Amino acid sequence: MPDPISLSIIVPVWREAAGIESALKALKPVRDAGHEVIVVDAGSDDGTATLARPLCDRVVQSGKGRAVQMNAGAELARGRLLLFLHADTRLPEDALRQLEGFMASGCAWGRFDVRLSGRRTLYRVIAWFMNWRSRLTGICTGDQALFVRRDAFEALGGFQPLPLMEDVELSRRLGLVSRPFCVRSPVITDSRRWETLGPWRTIFLMWRLRWRYWRGESPESLAKAYRSDVRNA
Repeated sequence: MPDPISLSIIVPVWREAAGIESALKALKPVRDAGHEVIVVDAGSDDGTATLARPLCDRVVQSGKGRAVQMNAGAELARGRLLLFLHADTRLPEDALRQLEGFMASGCAWGRFDVRLSGRRTLYRVIAWFMNWRSRLTGICTGDQALFVRRDAFEALGGFQPLPLMEDVELSRRLGLVSRPFCVRSPVITDSRRWETLGPWRTIFLMWRLRWRYWRGESPESLAKAYRSDVRNA
């Protein structure tokens, strides 16, 4: 019989007023099942925290940066299983059942397959490559809703306070503990970033940044390059 889960979903946000209510309403079934949702706000000035408060268990203020925010949420979480969810990503309807299967496995961590919300065929192709890249490398990115047993997360010291690639860095360390558990039911991630920059430009940007990261370039310089590219979009 699957191990019952005690789940904490941690949602890092910054200036997400336009979408935070729909994001949290989508998590209502999780809360109704007795699990908690923690929103970690990095000082938004658009009312994000106020909109989130009635729709989650706790709103926490922290410094900027997803790594800092996610660590702040994990520190206050009560669950034995931590799931880190971007505000523009939706869990599949069977997420809790899939996570029960994970808890019965010997894996320390895992991630979901991903699907992009855009209707273009290209977005299906991009998602296919993202999922197979993760299978081959054991690396999870934030769009794939990384989840991890609390004891493993704490033993590794959580996310490193990096401005970029914090998910890749943690995946590398978690990979020394176990292979990731892969949930094939996909999360749906908003394709707005791809649409803003353009899909091909986004692909080249992400691969270029990852290549530079694997060659040893600092996350600080990569974050600067990313911000410059986005500003010039």
